Amino acid sequence: MVFGRSSRRTPPVEPVTLKILVAGGFGVGKTTLVGAVSEIRPLRTEETLSEAGRPVDDIEGVEHKTTTTVAMDFGRITLRQDLVLYLFGTPGQDRFWFLWDELAQGALGAVVLADTRRLEDSFAAIDYFERRGIPFTVAVNCFEGAGRFPGDAVRAALDLDAEVPLLMTDAREREAVKEVLVAVVEHALARADRQREHATT
Repeated sequence: MVFGRSSRRTPPVEPVTLKILVAGGFGVGKTTLVGAVSEIRPLRTEETLSEAGRPVDDIEGVEHKTTTTVAMDFGRITLRQDLVLYLFGTPGQDRFWFLWDELAQGALGAVVLADTRRLEDSFAAIDYFERRGIPFTVAVNCFEGAGRFPGDAVRAALDLDAEVPLLMTDAREREAVKEVLVAVVEHALARADRQREHATT
């Protein structure tokens, strides 16, 4: 007791930290998404697109793009006092995919960012997470001038399982991105609960 009052204080909450990957095709908005929501200055590993890369980097539909991620983007967001997400944006081009296995280690789940103008660019990321059993959510980045399609049509085009969440988003908007991240966490935790139930029955 100190001056008649209890000196005991509520200990600070030790937050749970979770790792989330942000994946998708070249120029789909991964760096923008991480930057829009990160509460710290994002770490970016971007380089200027060069003439040497033109034969291997398909920029059709994203001709305005002048830089590309060559390793990863990194950001952090506190969703609640006891929950912190670390975001790792993956490089989009095939020649940097050797980094994906390293980045995927320990990940709770992933966001596959999609662009309806280049929907086929999402297939590789979806296949990657399906094969490795990593829970993921698909977020369609609604670019200006891009076609708008019903969620069911996009789901069918991507051949997504019914349990995979699909959201429309704007990678520039913090609140929209937070909704996507919450969906990833909820989906991953629900899947883990189902797996535990199966293991005990």
